[in-house]
Amino acid sequence: MARMTVAAALDLPVLRHGLPKLVAGSRSVRRPIRWVHAGEVPNIASMLSGGELLLTTGMGIAATEDQRDFVADLASREIAGLVIELGGTFSRRLPAGLVEAAERQGLPLIELHAPVRFVAVTEAIHTEIVNRDYELLRRAGELHRSFTTSMLGGEGVPGVLDLLAKAIGNPVFLEGRNGRLLGHAGPSPGSGEVLVTAWPETRERVELIGIEATVGADRVEHHGRLVALPVERPFDAFAPLALERAAEMVALALLRSRQEEELLAVGHGNLLTSVADGKIGPEAAAARLAGLGLEKRDLVGFLPIAARLHAAPATDEDLAGASWTGALRDVDRGLESVGAPIVVGTDPAAGNLLILAGLRRSSSRTAVADRVDEALRAAAAKADRTVVVAVAGVCSWDEVGAGLRDATDSALMHAGDAAPGWIDAAAQPLELLLWRLGDQKEVPRFVDRVIGPVIEHDAKSKHTLLPTLEALCAHGGRRAATARALSLNRQALYGRIERLERILAVDLSEAESLTPIHVALLARRPRGGAR
Repeated sequence: MARMTVAAALDLPVLRHGLPKLVAGSRSVRRPIRWVHAGEVPNIASMLSGGELLLTTGMGIAATEDQRDFVADLASREIAGLVIELGGTFSRRLPAGLVEAAERQGLPLIELHAPVRFVAVTEAIHTEIVNRDYELLRRAGELHRSFTTSMLGGEGVPGVLDLLAKAIGNPVFLEGRNGRLLGHAGPSPGSGEVLVTAWPETRERVELIGIEATVGADRVEHHGRLVALPVERPFDAFAPLALERAAEMVALALLRSRQEEELLAVGHGNLLTSVADGKIGPEAAAARLAGLGLEKRDLVGFLPIAARLHAAPATDEDLAGASWTGALRDVDRGLESVGAPIVVGTDPAAGNLLILAGLRRSSSRTAVADRVDEALRAAAAKADRTVVVAVAGVCSWDEVGAGLRDATDSALMHAGDAAPGWIDAAAQPLELLLWRLGDQKEVPRFVDRVIGPVIEHDAKSKHTLLPTLEALCAHGGRRAATARALSLNRQALYGRIERLERILAVDLSEAESLTPIHVALLARRPRGGAR
C-alpha cells in the first residue's frame, strides 16, 4: 500500500459525495497527506506544520487581497492540499485570483460543489492513514524477520540484499565507505548485473534517481550506503522503509563479522565468473575491471589464475572446495608484493579463488605466477590447508573468459594432487579437453577398450602395471627416462613392458600404439578431480 495522497483522498466516497473538482496544482496531487485539519481563520497557516490537507469554507479569505497571501502562507508550510467547500463564502466557483495563486505555488486546490461533513472527511482520511501506515509497518516487520532468518541460516549480507531486491522489485547495491561496490542483487536472476557495469557513473546521481540508506557502524563513521534504483518499477512508500531495515541488518552483520573483505571478494568473483561464463561481454567487463585497476591500455595481457583449498591429507569432502573466507586477509597481504595489478574474487558456490593479473610484459608470466602461488600457499598454510593453483596462458582481453575457464577446470581436475608448485593449464590442452568430455559415454568406452585389460590386471594383482604404463607414456616411450622416473633398473622395466605388451597385445615401442594409450590414461581422470 502506498502513502495516503491528495489523489487517493479524492477517490474516497466521503469526498466523492462533495463532487470535488481539482482546479489548481494538478502536478502535485501525489503529495502525501500526513494529517487533516479544518479551520476558517486567515492565519491558519501558523497552526500547521506541513503535510496537512486543509478543509475550509473560505470564510477567512473573502477579501480578494487576502487570498494570495493565504495561499502563499500555506505553500510555505508545505501543506498537502487545500479543499474549499462552495456555497457559503464562494457560491459557484472559486475566485480566479485564488486559483491562479494556487497554481503558481503548485498547491493542489479542490473545490467541493456539494456539502460534506468535515468531521466525516477527517475521520475517513485519518483511518486510511493509520491503516496504510500499519500495513507498511506490518510488511516491514515481516521483511525484517525474513532478514533475520536469512542471517541465522548463514546466507549473510548477500541473502539480505536478495530479499530486499525482491521485496521492492528493483536492484539494490551495497557500497563501501571508500566507494567500492561490495555487493548487489536484482529482483530476478541477472537483473542487477546489467546496471553494475554502469555503477561508476550511476552512483554519482543516486540522490536524483534513486533512494539510499546509510549503513552505520557507529556514531563517528559508517560502513557505506545501501542504494536502490527504480529500474523495474517506480518506488512506493514501502521501498524507503525496507531499505532502512535492510541497512540496519547489514550494519549489524558487518560489525559482527567484518564481512567487507568477503563481500568485495564475492562481488569480484561474481564478475570474473560471469566473464568466464560469457554472461558479460568483453567491453562491459573491461569497463568494470578498469575501475578495479586493470586498465587495458597499460597492459600487454592478462593472466587468469584459479586456486582451490583442501585439507591435508585430502578427503572426498575436501575436494568439494573449502571456503577461502578465513584466508582472504592473508591472501590480500600476500598478493601486495606481486608487483602487478590484480583482481581477486571468490566463487563460494564452486569453492574457487579466481585471480586476474595484469601483465606489463608477456615475459613476466612465470615470475607473476610464482609469486601468486607463493602467496596463496602461505595463506593456505595459515589456515591449515593445502592449495592447488592453476595458471592459464597469457590472454588478450577477448580471451580472458576462456583463460579463466581453463584455469578453473585445471584446478578442479588436479584437486586431488599434491603438486609442489602451480599447474600450467596452458600446457595441458588435451587433458582439459578429455576431462571436459568426461561425461560423454564414448570416453569411458574408449578407456575400457584401450587400457581396460591393464586395469583388470591391477585389480587382481599385487604388482600393478598401470604406473609403469603412465610413466612410459609420460616420457614418450623413452625407456631409459622411464626407468629413472620409476627408480628401476632397465632389466626390471623391460620385464614389466613385456607383460604390458602381452596383456594389451600391442608393441609399446611404436608411437602409434602409445598415442591412444596416453589419451586413454589422461581420460581416466574423472570430473570430480580425484584419480
